[in-house]
Amino acid sequence: MTNHNTYMSRCLEIAKLGLGTTRPNPMVGAVIVVDGKIISEGYTSPYGGPHAEVNAFNNVPNKSILEKATLYATLEPCSHFGKTPPCSDLIIQHRIPRVVIGCVDDNPKVAGKGIAKLKDAGIDVTVGVLEQECKVHHKRFFTFHNKKRPYIILKWAQSQDGYIAPKTKDHNRPVWLTSKVSRQLVHKWRTEEQAILVGTNTIIEDNPMLTARDWKGNNPIRVVLDPNNRLDKSYAVFNNEAQTIHLDSNALDWKKPNIAEQICNTLHKNDINSMIIEGGAKTLQTFIDEELWDEARVFTSKMILNDGTQAPKLNGQLTESTTVATDTLNYYAPN
Repeated sequence: MTNHNTYMSRCLEIAKLGLGTTRPNPMVGAVIVVDGKIISEGYTSPYGGPHAEVNAFNNVPNKSILEKATLYATLEPCSHFGKTPPCSDLIIQHRIPRVVIGCVDDNPKVAGKGIAKLKDAGIDVTVGVLEQECKVHHKRFFTFHNKKRPYIILKWAQSQDGYIAPKTKDHNRPVWLTSKVSRQLVHKWRTEEQAILVGTNTIIEDNPMLTARDWKGNNPIRVVLDPNNRLDKSYAVFNNEAQTIHLDSNALDWKKPNIAEQICNTLHKNDINSMIIEGGAKTLQTFIDEELWDEARVFTSKMILNDGTQAPKLNGQLTESTTVATDTLNYYAPN
């Protein structure tokens, strides 16, 4: 590894500390290096707070030392006014002589303008250090701006013989196929994404709350599909524990075949930049068939159901396989 790669790797490492809190802003990591040593670090604060570069600057007591520093950041510094002033202006103000950037910001409000502003100020700018790793890290942000839809994660649990639910049950609660540890991991995932989506049948059959009760963090926005207006406000997803977007018969043209695309367009207009889809089988299959997904996380338990609701049919490539307690967890990417 070159020094550039080493420092950018550290940026990526600390950037992950903002996961689930910075949206719709990207979770950026920044480090400041002087004479080969990291003197300060920062990552993006929860939405509305300072950006990574600002936090890194604030951690330097003697600002005069910045005049011989190199700033590393996973993403191009912003050049526009939002909730906070432009980071590029602050970099120029502190007379930082060198800036190293992981990847260009695809947001049309930035898109190279931050880099141009830094270069115009005489700053030595290097772009593209660990570029692919930085693009993967900012996948939610880039998907939202480039594809005009949320980054979509499919998730389900299935029995060893390929069913996600038994044929019959005697209560309106989920039938747990996986271990408690796996369920807690799912709640952690919920804190990391902006929204969670389920279909009508899942609400009626399981009456889930769709919150992150077993992990500390923000609850996702709950998105409920209800094309035939079958749901009333007595269901748990309509409680006050989290925001709920109710897509009923008036929200979309449910007779059109591209329903997943319509859902994505609607959520994009609501500034939803990432979403985890947890069911049911029909809803999951709809997004699979329309090829509107970015990754899938599939638990397989040791339980055998013999009959029931079949798991979705996924056309994807296995990228990782691991064990969570008694369950197997497979990760997939589109072909």
